[in-house]
This record gives sequence, structure tokens and C-alpha cells, in this order.
Amino acid sequence: MKAEQRDVLIDTLKLRFEQNMHRHTGVAWADVHERLRGNPDKLRSLYVMEETGGEPDVIGVADDGGGYLFCDCTAESPKGRRSLCYDGEALNSRKQHKPESSAIDIAAEIGVSLLTEAQYRALQQLGEFDTKTSSWIATPPDVRALGGALFCDRRYGKVFVYHNGAESYYAARGFRGCVRV
Repeated sequence: MKAEQRDVLIDTLKLRFEQNMHRHTGVAWADVHERLRGNPDKLRSLYVMEETGGEPDVIGVADDGGGYLFCDCTAESPKGRRSLCYDGEALNSRKQHKPESSAIDIAAEIGVSLLTEAQYRALQQLGEFDTKTSSWIATPPDVRALGGALFCDRRYGKVFVYHNGAESYYAARGFRGCVRV
């Protein structure tokens, strides 16, 4: 990442952080900024999250010793990460009309994780997300072993968890990523 790109990203993250203090009560930007400066790989992940329309922001302190959890906070599933099946196995199983890639593969390339159901529900406590789209979430191995995958959305003021064949993909379904910094 070029220095200019890094500086623009950090300015964008700082502005978003300051405009959405309800997402990270008790967290100081100076502490977040210090963690960002010490983690260039994570900064690259945040850059790609931003470039694909995710609008990443701090949603809290990570459980693992003082890091911060960044998550895609765009109102709808990120535009640059839609029309994807769940994982590489599902992508390879499609005989026709294959999507470009899968949510799991792109998440790995970016260096992020798909949200768990608990993380998705926690995000929904901070705002209303996916009211017109849906997002793949991390799927338990027993569900995936049977060919399925899970996704969530918000409709009628409630958060719903659904299932679909992992090979399915839709223009309005993408994924939200999270990264610990």
C-alpha cells in the first residue's frame, strides 16, 4: 500500500470513527490509530474492505488481549462483494453459471473473516443493516457438511438467519467481513 493510500484510509477511518461513537463507546481513536500503525497487513485488509464498499469501523474491543474489532458497517451488504456462492467447494460443484468467486475465498484473500451469527446480531444492535440485501455468515461445519450455508438479513425490525445451498448466489447477497487489529 502506498503512503498516500494509507493516509487517506486512516483519515477516512478516523472520520467514520468520530461520526459513529455509539459503535465503540469508551474506545479512544489514539489507541486505535496506534494499533493500525503497528499492523500494516491489517491496514491492507481494511483498505480492501473500504475499496469494496464495506465502510469498516470499530465495533468494539476484541476479546483476545486489547485489539479492536473492525467490521463492515455499510447499510447494505458491500457492493463489491456480492453475487458469490459460499465457498470454493460450492463454486467447484457448479456446472453452469458459476459466480466469479466465493465469499470464503475472497475473505481469505482480503484477510478477514465472515461474521459469526453472534457477531452479526451484535452488529445489528448498532444500527439497521441488510434491510434490502443479505450477507453470508460463518456456517457451522455440520451444516456445511450437508451442503448448506447460512445467511442473515434484517426484515420487519427483526434479524433472521436462513439457510441455502452453499452453491447458490444472488445479486443482493454478499458478505460482511471482520478483522481484529
